[in-house]
Amino acid sequence: MIFVGIDVAKYKHDCCIIDSDGVIHTDSLRIANSKDGFDSLYSSILSILGSKNLEHVKIGLESTGHYSTNITNYLFSKDFQVHILNQSRQ
Repeated sequence: MIFVGIDVAKYKHDCCIIDSDGVIHTDSLRIANSKDGFDSLYSSILSILGSKNLEHVKIGLESTGHYSTNITNYLFSKDFQVHILNQSRQ
């Protein structure tokens, strides 16, 4: 299993990718809050994933209102499992 944690911000996102064995694949991947940045993250995940399918990836990111909307929609469009953390319920 590959786990991706994303710290969402206005202009950039900081990402960490680890596997279920505790191997840190990247702990300081910084991407722009743009399609190019999202594509970079996607490529990084695929290179780590190898021949496994996307069901072996879980992504968690914080709920930050509209700052997390674009990356969340992008990741859902790529069929990733995305978990929104710290989301208030109304």
